[in-house]
Amino acid sequence: MQGLKRFTRSSISASQILRPNENNNKLYLLPPTQHFLAQRTSNRFFDFYKLGNKAAVEKERARLADELNRGYFADLSELKKHGGKIAEANKILFPAMAAVKFPDLEVNYSEGKVLRLPFRPNGNENVADVNMSALPKASLLCLSFRASSQGMIDSWSIPFVNAFSGSKDIQLFEVSFIDSWLLCRKPIKQLLLRIMKKPKHVENKDTVKRQIVYSFGDHYYFRKELKILNLLTGYIFLLDKFGRIRWQGSGVATEEESSSLLSCTSLLLEEK
Repeated sequence: MQGLKRFTRSSISASQILRPNENNNKLYLLPPTQHFLAQRTSNRFFDFYKLGNKAAVEKERARLADELNRGYFADLSELKKHGGKIAEANKILFPAMAAVKFPDLEVNYSEGKVLRLPFRPNGNENVADVNMSALPKASLLCLSFRASSQGMIDSWSIPFVNAFSGSKDIQLFEVSFIDSWLLCRKPIKQLLLRIMKKPKHVENKDTVKRQIVYSFGDHYYFRKELKILNLLTGYIFLLDKFGRIRWQGSGVATEEESSSLLSCTSLLLEEK
């Protein structure tokens, strides 16, 4: 048994030091110094690779653990309990100084045009350099991660459009998130947008219109910023002209919540 152990160890050692000769394809013994340098270089490269990606590995590991704790059935069970109402909508505006910024989001119109939300003219990220008169005073962003939540979105957006039909200072975006790997591939994505493209019709420029847009790709970290867990419900965010979240709601709008949204929007329109 000891001989077998010695044979095994010596075989492993030889396999680490023997290298093929380029001239006759036979194995030759690599000098110990060259072997040491080759092994050390390989190990250092491996350690450097791990070090450079350690944060990314830990980040993905934490994400995997997080996503394993949630799933379709957990979302469905939660939906059955409260009907998609994660929490009651705000009754008043969040104070401007305490309000957090809505995370940047790239969306596509069905005709292919790309837009970054929250809206900023010419894609300028520096608020100080933006012509503030060109920014909408209030923007309603309705987020839908699954088609089943569209009815919830409608319960908020339809009364909103009707109430502010004559305002030029308001924007409404209904964002549908598409995270399927196949549907996010460029040819399929373009085909999908073409299918969803609606015929053009004359619209009154003085009315608030429902702008239907789509966000393709992974949205995990976007959701983390907004603390969104359940993907089966709809989420509503009212933003001011600086892109800050001043009000939010979820699920199907109650009469009281819808009234709260309209009154808070009116207050935003009056802010200087």
